[in-house]
Amino acid sequence: MASFTAKSRILLAGTACALLSSCGGADDVASPGAGTVTIVNPAPTTPTTPTTPTVTPITAAQLAAATNATASTPAAALITSEEQLALVNAGQNNNINGTGSAINGVYPASGANLGTPANPQAINAAYQPGSFVGALSGPNDTSFQGWTCNSTSAEFGGSGARCTAVPAVGTLAAGQACPAGTVTATGAAGSATAATVGGFKVCDLPQSITTSLTLPRIQGIVYRFTGQTEVGNAAGTSNAVLTVEPGVVLFANYNETTNDLILVNRGARIQAVGTVANPIIITAQQNLVANGTSDAAQGFWGGVILLGRAPIGVCGGSGVVNNADGSNAACENQVEGVTGRLYGGTNAADNSGTMQYVQIRYSGIAISEGNELQGLTLGGTGSGTVIDHVQSHNSADDGIEIFGGTTNIRYFAVTGADDDGYDIDNGYRGFMQFIIAAQRLGGATADSFSTEIDSNNNEDLIPRTYARYANFTFIQTAGAPAAFRLRGGADGQFVNGIIKSPANVACLNIVAGAGSGADRTTIRAANAGLQDAGAPTFNSIYFACAGR
Repeated sequence: MASFTAKSRILLAGTACALLSSCGGADDVASPGAGTVTIVNPAPTTPTTPTTPTVTPITAAQLAAATNATASTPAAALITSEEQLALVNAGQNNNINGTGSAINGVYPASGANLGTPANPQAINAAYQPGSFVGALSGPNDTSFQGWTCNSTSAEFGGSGARCTAVPAVGTLAAGQACPAGTVTATGAAGSATAATVGGFKVCDLPQSITTSLTLPRIQGIVYRFTGQTEVGNAAGTSNAVLTVEPGVVLFANYNETTNDLILVNRGARIQAVGTVANPIIITAQQNLVANGTSDAAQGFWGGVILLGRAPIGVCGGSGVVNNADGSNAACENQVEGVTGRLYGGTNAADNSGTMQYVQIRYSGIAISEGNELQGLTLGGTGSGTVIDHVQSHNSADDGIEIFGGTTNIRYFAVTGADDDGYDIDNGYRGFMQFIIAAQRLGGATADSFSTEIDSNNNEDLIPRTYARYANFTFIQTAGAPAAFRLRGGADGQFVNGIIKSPANVACLNIVAGAGSGADRTTIRAANAGLQDAGAPTFNSIYFACAGR
């Protein structure tokens, strides 16, 4: 600062001499002569403090959409926007007047917390302590970096590659063979040359894996699955385990017409455990070739299905119903997307395996209305099943759909799904924490929600669906009635969340399918006899609704 001041004085002095032409004794300009020179200083001004724009209070219709469950639902069952707003206002530390400018992509725009966080452990000890609102603490949070891929739907930064990029498979060593239990794929018919995709050697998985199989990471090798590839058997009598090591890339066979998927039957398990630096990638064949996929690509193959023996609410078979404790062994059902594969049972702690640090890319197939394959499907999986640090990217249907069971989920990212991010039904009674849904920037299909939670429009089936979310961030882009739908008598507790929706799309849509007045399902009072926890609760939620 001292140097700057000295130089300034020299410049000012020189300027003054030039203007007055009196320095150095110049004799061709008259001197000002006797008298005084008055210098008028401008009146001092008081700096103004910038004002914060006034946020217009949200309306009930901007916060919540009022709809009926079906066209035939009695009008008396309608839950109005004003009633939904009152439910939110009954909670603690909710901000209903949030704005989208506070959220940059999936991250809070600044390091400041977007609200006063609640303690999720007050709901259940299974939760980690909560110290911030949303799935991410701020713009420098790295918890979703490295093991995810980046796209226009969600930029996580860090070392994660683009989802469209060819996975890092490496260069094959001369003479390297496919591991035991897999088959070296051959090229054209009659050729003895090993098949390659994108320059990588292809090792084929058997379609039926009834004895344990390990897929090691081998530089230059990718593993291909064709059609309905199953671990275990339909009878549930095989305890086969499919082990997938960190950094392995599996891909669906594009060269045939059947729906390619990986299905783990009851009794069998998958152990797909990657690392932050070496996530496991399950993807489409197109993704192994440069420029083979785009940010709009989706639906190239079916998805991953895990089936277990935990209790469910919707039983197959005429007249079969379950108990609140899920003790009816006859309550089982056929999973969507395939034929004759059952899920459900009486073991709430059932273990279908572990999926950690896994990416599922470009999956999802709608076979028929209400019969779809998602990125990840859980059917009656128990609390022994571990699902954390998993990304479902660009599914042509839901990012994840959960049919009953008790599996807890942590660090799950749904990016670019064309239908719901998290579709929860059929008596699911688990916990979720640190979850993200970021829909396609081009807009997902109509009637697609960041989360849809229901009890299959049968209001009193038990076990009752009970979704409990903590630390969630939902970025809605689709023109659905709302970002967050809860209906069908389902229960819910929601803490430390961020919900952002575009113009003309509400944040909430709470729907009852039956009842009237205080007896409307989904918001009626707690009733232990019906395993009903009462109206949903919202605490420490930041709502940035309707494009605000």
